[in-house]
This record gives sequence, C-alpha cells and structure tokens, in this order.
Amino acid sequence: MPRADRAEDEVFPMLADLARRQGGYLTARQARAAGCSPARLRAGLTRSDLYQVHTNLLRLAYWPAGPFDEYAKWCAWFEGTATVSHQSAAQLHGLGRLRPRLVHLSAPTGAPVGVAEVAVRRATLTARDVESAGTFVVTTPQRTILDLADCGIAQHMLDEVVGDALAIGRADADSIAAAAAAAPDRVARRISAALSATC
Repeated sequence: MPRADRAEDEVFPMLADLARRQGGYLTARQARAAGCSPARLRAGLTRSDLYQVHTNLLRLAYWPAGPFDEYAKWCAWFEGTATVSHQSAAQLHGLGRLRPRLVHLSAPTGAPVGVAEVAVRRATLTARDVESAGTFVVTTPQRTILDLADCGIAQHMLDEVVGDALAIGRADADSIAAAAAAAPDRVARRISAALSATC
C-alpha cells in the first residue's frame, strides 16, 4: 500500500473518534485539520461511511439517532465553542415549561448562515458556567436562571424555572441569590422576585 494511502487510512479512525465525542458529528474543517484530504472525505461520502448533514457538517453513517441530536449537531458545527443555553438549557434541566421552538446556544460567533432553527447569543462562558451533557455542554442551572432573567422571559415563567430548580435540587436559594447579587440590577431584581415567589 502506498505511504499516502496508509496515512489516509490512519486518519479516518481519528475522525471517527472525534465524531463520537460530538454525537457522531464533525465538520469538514475538523477533518482537514486532522489530515484528512478532500478526496478521502469524498470517498467516505461515496461509500456511505459519512453523510452530509449541513454545509461543512458531516455525520458518521452508523451513529444511531438519539433524543439530543439537535443539540449535539449544532454544538459540533461550532467545533466545541458553543454551549446549549437559555430556554433550551432549561428544557434539558427540566426547569419550567418553556418549550422552545429553536435550539438556543451561547457562542462567541453568530449562527450558521441559512439556519433558521438555531438562536445564538454571543457570549463567552467560563468553566464554572457549564457542565457536560455527554456529547455537548450546557449551561448550569444557576447560569441558565441568570440568562433567562436577562433575556426577558415573562416573570411568571422565570418564577417557575427557579421554583423547579429548587424543588428538584438542581440549585439552592443561597447560591442563586449570590449569583444574582453580581448581576445587573434588573436581573437581580427579577431573580429576587422569583425567589420570593417560590421560597
């Protein structure tokens, strides 16, 4: 086997390992950065090892469908810089009944061009603000509450989110109040009202 072909064969398992960590997804740019040539990617698509999900976004063909695919897909598109947040994070944590129509993400850059099902808020989060959900990351319940108070959902909906977080033990009143104290006044007032309504 020619050396170049052998090198390409060694690259594909690395791509599969990367895709597994991202729910079966990877970007064409990630594949190229790992040393996979455009010809090898085309061959993978032709042989149905991969299929194209969106512009520059691929998925392992054998990866099983799962209930959190939409979150993993769009976080993979951002190559590890996006976090599921706001209404989508609340839904994942079982807080409130917000039922978002879009996937809400926080990321340092905007949404993919031509994608109507994703709402992206530009933000850079710290490790303390996020937690792993397996193949993607999501804001912590406490950070989710802060984000929702800031984004302007109705107060009764915020009250329900805070009440659920307390009821199921995903956050405690003292830590929520402490985080709110460092937030802008409007956010702090809304969270204080939610805590008063539920405690």
